[in-house]
Amino acid sequence: MSAPSRHIVAVGGAALVRDERDRLRPGPLVRWLLALTGRRSPRVCLIHTAGGDDPAGYLEVGDAFREAGGRVTQLPLFPMPATPDPRSHLLAQHLVWVGGGSVANLLAVWRVHGLDRALREAWERGVVLAGVSAGGLCWFQGGTTDSFGPALRPFTDGLGLLPASHCPHYDTEPRRRPLYQALVAAGTLGPGWAADDGVALHFTGTELRDVVGVRDGAQAYRVEPGPNGTAREHPLAPRQLA
Repeated sequence: MSAPSRHIVAVGGAALVRDERDRLRPGPLVRWLLALTGRRSPRVCLIHTAGGDDPAGYLEVGDAFREAGGRVTQLPLFPMPATPDPRSHLLAQHLVWVGGGSVANLLAVWRVHGLDRALREAWERGVVLAGVSAGGLCWFQGGTTDSFGPALRPFTDGLGLLPASHCPHYDTEPRRRPLYQALVAAGTLGPGWAADDGVALHFTGTELRDVVGVRDGAQAYRVEPGPNGTAREHPLAPRQLA
């Protein structure tokens, strides 16, 4: 029997669609993520540790995935895990969606409860792992973060499922782009991938397979060290989701 496909999707930010009443809707990114599972009614687990398990976040994101056909559960970890066996719960999913917030806090709490190991196992068994901002950065070795205060800083303690660095919010937070390039140029962060808001990087195994977008003009970038202490930036135009 062949090994299952391993999928990770890292979203730069702001890719979920809101309607005129500011409610999240099952836009093209949500439908595309559900289709990646290959299931008609996939099991979806939401993890919003990075945002302190805010109930409102679980509610509105859950509604969007349910409306698109997902069977949604959630895995809060505050003040304690919502299930006595998080590992088994995660292994039973088809898609895990991780929300944004503090990547440093997210990974500290995950490691206390063994979710770092459980999510790696889920990925190896074919569960699609996806997330936005901190929920996308966590799968990489490191990147840029405001987890430690208003000033952006390097983060080098990611899960490392993807052997590269990552920078979300590349076009909407002005300090992200110059800091990320400087950190890659200096070797503080390894070569990696940046994503504008509205763009998602889709990896199969550890290789970039696709770049998709839901926002006109937004792009992704490959960022590598260049000559004389510089960084090279290679734009990647996304395939727009309808």
